[in-house]
Amino acid sequence: MSEPVEGLVQEQHGAVLLLRLNRPEARNALTGAVINGIGAAVENAEADPQIRAIVLIGTGDRAFCSGMDLRAFASGEKIGLDSGPGAAYARLAKGETDIPVIGAANGTAIGGGLELLLGSDIIVASSAAKFGLPEVKRGLFPAGGGTNLGTRIPRAAAMELTLTGDLITAQRGYELGLINQVVEPEDVQSAALAFAERIAANAPLGLSAVKELVRLAQVDPTRAGERLGHWQSLVFSSDDAKEGAAAFVEKRAPVWHGR
Repeated sequence: MSEPVEGLVQEQHGAVLLLRLNRPEARNALTGAVINGIGAAVENAEADPQIRAIVLIGTGDRAFCSGMDLRAFASGEKIGLDSGPGAAYARLAKGETDIPVIGAANGTAIGGGLELLLGSDIIVASSAAKFGLPEVKRGLFPAGGGTNLGTRIPRAAAMELTLTGDLITAQRGYELGLINQVVEPEDVQSAALAFAERIAANAPLGLSAVKELVRLAQVDPTRAGERLGHWQSLVFSSDDAKEGAAAFVEKRAPVWHGR
């Protein structure tokens, strides 16, 4: 477990690491300290064979995350995303962590908050939450990953959201394929943890392979083809592959070792 960071709570639930943005008074806005704290937690989780999934959630029911804390930014706070924990955070935001991430939208996610949520592999959302990229309404554009929205939902819908800047409901997000499950506000964390536990019950190497290859198949098919051989050789000859077969034959739960 990483060192405690103000504004970030870490909890381990079996093989699942829960990271909770804990700045409800600021709509869970991101400071440099929180970004580095998330990055350090991701690094530690990737190095810990006992952690097989991450849940990312916010405190309260108003906002999952409102993006960057502009007050902290205006005060001159420096945020480095090129190395160390900052680079690990950047990988999380781009969906490039080694282990699966479940985003739990306990509240509204707009702008940078939605861009962070888009780094998740699976999204569970409160029925009361809203989502959007309103940057064009402020003379900007969603440069933190929002322009990749079309890799998650149909291009026409991605254009609608990014060109109008309008917000959508969780139900509309579900219908578009952005959100995997919509639940009552009080059930967001438990539903996200249930998803994470189902994932974490599976073989670690297989999870890593699937996470990378499915994402690459959408954003870089050539690279996906190149990486397929690597993962096939590694996973299909692994001890876990043998364990999976043996457990099936013996009608028991497998015991994974990640090798």
